[in-house]
Amino acid sequence: MKKLIVKYKLELIGIVFGSFAGWCYWFFVGCASGTCAITSSPINSSIYGAVMGGVLLSTFKKENKENNK
Repeated sequence: MKKLIVKYKLELIGIVFGSFAGWCYWFFVGCASGTCAITSSPINSSIYGAVMGGVLLSTFKKENKENNK
């Protein structure tokens, strides 16, 4: 379990910060009418932020050259 956390630490950090940023976006900006698919609910915006944060930080991950052979 510890090896998985170390292996995917960038993705996990991105998920945590992204979900917090998604919730903050819902709280401060949001959608007053309730018709916006993502920003009308704190759960939707947090999940969207978590996915985007994980994807964004996974792009900075260095690949091991031994795995490419």
